[in-house]
Amino acid sequence: MTKETEVWTDEQIQDVKNRIMQAMEQVIDPELGIDIVNLGLVYEVNVFNGGYCEMKITLTTMGCPLADVITEDILNAMKTVPEITETDVKLVWYPAWDTSRMSRYARIALGIR
Repeated sequence: MTKETEVWTDEQIQDVKNRIMQAMEQVIDPELGIDIVNLGLVYEVNVFNGGYCEMKITLTTMGCPLADVITEDILNAMKTVPEITETDVKLVWYPAWDTSRMSRYARIALGIR
């Protein structure tokens, strides 16, 4: 069976998703200095047989000038997940991001209650 035709179990897909999220913790928002997972910017991760990953993310503001930098950092971080051969990062604006999506760690680091 080639990598393209290999069928992953639900457990394998969940394991890959977990490692993807660990990799995304290495992607730091350059303005805030916190990773995109703890900021709550990663909305959805879909993994498909053959190694294709579709990731839906948002940014803290619609006019964020660093969208390209963050996207490039995501693509570089995804290289650490060997099962993933292609990644498509989709920027979404709904639902709108707000501070309620942040983890406790991010809130403490940024001084938000």
